Amino acid sequence: MRFKTGPVTAACLLLALGGFGSAAFASSHREAPFITTVPKVDGTDFYMFRSYEGVASNGSGGRSDYVTMIANYQPLQAPYGGPNYFAMDPNALYEIHIDNVGDGKEHLTFQFKFNNKLNNVALPIGTASVAIPLIQAGAVANVNDANLNVNETYTVNVVRGDRRKGVVSSVTKASGGATFEKPVDYIGVKTLGGAAAYETYAQKHIFNIKVPGCPAGMDDGKVFVGQRQDGFAVNLGPVFDLVNAPATFLLDPANKDAAGMGGQAPVQKTNITTIALEVNKGCLTAGSEPVIGGWTTASMRQARLLNGKPPSGHQTSEKAGGAWVQVSRLGNPLVNELVIGLPDKDKFNASKPQDDGQFLTYVTNPTLPALLGVVLAGSATAVAPTNLPRTDLATVFLTGITGVNKPANATPSEELRLNTAIAPVPFATQNRLGVAGEVLRVGGTANLAQAVDLAGFPNGRRPKDDVVDIALVAMVGGLCVINGDNNSLGLNGVPGVPSLTSACKASSVPLGAQSANIHDAVDQATVPFLTRFPYLNTPNSGSN
Repeated sequence: MRFKTGPVTAACLLLALGGFGSAAFASSHREAPFITTVPKVDGTDFYMFRSYEGVASNGSGGRSDYVTMIANYQPLQAPYGGPNYFAMDPNALYEIHIDNVGDGKEHLTFQFKFNNKLNNVALPIGTASVAIPLIQAGAVANVNDANLNVNETYTVNVVRGDRRKGVVSSVTKASGGATFEKPVDYIGVKTLGGAAAYETYAQKHIFNIKVPGCPAGMDDGKVFVGQRQDGFAVNLGPVFDLVNAPATFLLDPANKDAAGMGGQAPVQKTNITTIALEVNKGCLTAGSEPVIGGWTTASMRQARLLNGKPPSGHQTSEKAGGAWVQVSRLGNPLVNELVIGLPDKDKFNASKPQDDGQFLTYVTNPTLPALLGVVLAGSATAVAPTNLPRTDLATVFLTGITGVNKPANATPSEELRLNTAIAPVPFATQNRLGVAGEVLRVGGTANLAQAVDLAGFPNGRRPKDDVVDIALVAMVGGLCVINGDNNSLGLNGVPGVPSLTSACKASSVPLGAQSANIHDAVDQATVPFLTRFPYLNTPNSGSN
């Protein structure tokens, strides 16, 4: 369902966001100055949710006892971008962190380290044996296929305690061994067959795993690393070109094909590299606390020495050394894009959640609503809520919502928080607005238009969750309107839906009920996804 905007038009909204930021609307694609120089470690999206593969309508059965974590890297991959395509960086460290006590510190970290092996396939040319120039020598269909000239593998470690000083153990295949294989990117149909054939090939790289240190009976899970279709819905090109797009689709809330590209926004024409991990929820929680916080990072070595005369081999031009330096960080979507000021974007990427007090003013006194007001009505105060400091935003982004995903002892820190006690919702019945969609306000009237769905963003994040719409509604005070003054509007009488905070007042929102209807004219719910692990869709073929 797409909300009608009335006077707050989608075109104006897109203009406001497209005009002030270099990466607005891409969840974390190229969001900070330094990360644009090292795209292999650019973390773009982080999902964390109770697994809904095979679950019944009541949230039971199937894989409901597990939590899926998906960390995407290397944004905007052109599917045809050969001949080397998009290998992961063997000199980088990719991590998923879990805070299971609410103190803003990692207590469980999953570390992924990659290795790229050159098989040096050669052909007899006359009397000489000559190395081929491509990464494949023929059709590819199997793990470690003989026709692959480059094999990508990786290891997974689990660290308990501090990520650099804690106890390190190796995650292993259930069948034995600690080295995992990554499928080659979708080069094209001649090399890897059609979409169905590639998906069959990719699924051979989904491995059942054993996670050391978990409670008895909770040490199993799954892992997959490989190329997927980017599932983030946004009109990226037109937005950055001062909303250079026909007003007909921007203003028509019923138009599901807002990008004019067969139901896909331009980003869905690109691919992404996905790290997907599924772990039993009992392995991630601590004691009686069901809420976990998660975020991803990527780190590089502090020093890089380039060889001006590299020898023959593979990736021999660089020698990296020194301590690990964090250069990418992602918890909740859109925070570094739409909340953190431009001078501090690199600083945010290098920081830890436990130190987020240094960024508090960006959350409690956000600039985005004021920027929207300048474009929409020529005034910075026309759109911006007046309930400063914005405790409603602090609740959503820094502590979690009481009764939904706030831990018993919450240190304000920017993490994606998930209540593992809330049952998953099958894909077909998920509300794309997550917790905010509990009540859909149409013309200021509360409507129970969809089934109760507390299993979506900001309680974790699922691929189907329309985080752009939810974040925009939150920014302009829409959650306050839904919540209402003293719960008198919107959620009054709806069981299981708590108050955001006593300081969240509908009377403090200049746009009133209209703020709950704001949207970006792109429908996340129409993006194709899988209903099983690893959930993100088959990548686009390089030959199509």
